[in-house]
Amino acid sequence: MNESKLTEIHQKIDTGVKIAIAEAIERHRRLGESISILKDGTVVTLTAEQIPPLPKT
Repeated sequence: MNESKLTEIHQKIDTGVKIAIAEAIERHRRLGESISILKDGTVVTLTAEQIPPLPKT
């Protein structure tokens, strides 16, 4: 497999992972569940109300 084909596959995988993460975070928001994130090297817990909604596409 050539380098450009691998790059294309990596980009598709990266896009899929980002979409899955965004959907998981949105699910937490809708269900009223908090999430913990890393912000400036510190773990911060966000309540469901603090999680911004997923933009509609």
